[in-house]
Amino acid sequence: MVVLVVGGAGYIGSHAARALKRAGHEVIVYDNLCTGFEFLASGFELVKADMLDGSALGRVLPRVDAIMHFAAHAYVGESGTNPRKYFHNNVEGGLTLLNAALDAGVKKVIYSSTCAVYGEPAKVPIEENTPRLPVNTYGVSKLFFEQALEAYERAYGFRFVALRYFNAAGADESGEIGELHDPETHLIPLALRAAAGLGQELQVFGSDYPTPDGTCVRDYIHVNDLASAHVRALDYLAAGKPSVAVNVGTGEGYSVQQVISAVEEVTGKRVPRKVVARRPGDPPALVANPAKAKQLLQWKAERGLREVVQTAWAFMQRQQVAAR
Repeated sequence: MVVLVVGGAGYIGSHAARALKRAGHEVIVYDNLCTGFEFLASGFELVKADMLDGSALGRVLPRVDAIMHFAAHAYVGESGTNPRKYFHNNVEGGLTLLNAALDAGVKKVIYSSTCAVYGEPAKVPIEENTPRLPVNTYGVSKLFFEQALEAYERAYGFRFVALRYFNAAGADESGEIGELHDPETHLIPLALRAAAGLGQELQVFGSDYPTPDGTCVRDYIHVNDLASAHVRALDYLAAGKPSVAVNVGTGEGYSVQQVISAVEEVTGKRVPRKVVARRPGDPPALVANPAKAKQLLQWKAERGLREVVQTAWAFMQRQQVAAR
């Protein structure tokens, strides 16, 4: 199939593009490069355009069979201080994409959703039937697009898979592509930078949560496992199966302190850190129940926390060498 990877020059989209290519699909990357990097789309046709540009979408969509939608602003804190930016891109941009797809007759969509749609769940591990009650603007914007997909399915016959990610982390085993955010807010790259002496000491947001060691627990999924879930989701839609939303996680939770210990073990360096106040809206634990993905997509995570940290560290070291 020909797949339009919207946001394919970003972190997760670039890994999914490679996974699609390995599976024999043709990939067109569509990205405005506002947060993506052109080198992450190396080896693919790249359409440099904005998701809000309906005419640009109208030119490329007649060539494709399915869409993978990764393009979103994704900083939780910023979404609260600048909701206009988030609704403009994640909601208005998403609707522009859906309407252009409708006009072009492209009705298979794989959506990069998030566990943020659940908010603060009453029960962990989280199942897909957990009420969707987001507690931040980012989560609200992502839930809006899930609901838009549901409406377009009912009205126009769209079929979709919404993949609700947990904490994407790690890098491609080749070391050629990996996580690059500016600013960087994710725990593992920040801990690696602190260990390498490349950034400030790591801030640990709260140590008094109701968890075994008092720090937040999260489900860290390797980005290549996440990419393979997208390929399985495409196979699922190609087989004519009905729309579905599934959690994409490992089912294993690790605390901030456990992640720091893994970083110290892999790097052989201490992570300088200090405990600071909790961040508002940070649930104590977010861990997936991935049983539905295994049942419907025949998918499960193959890599654990150590592989996540090892590949992220290898990519960071390669980037340092390249910058010299």
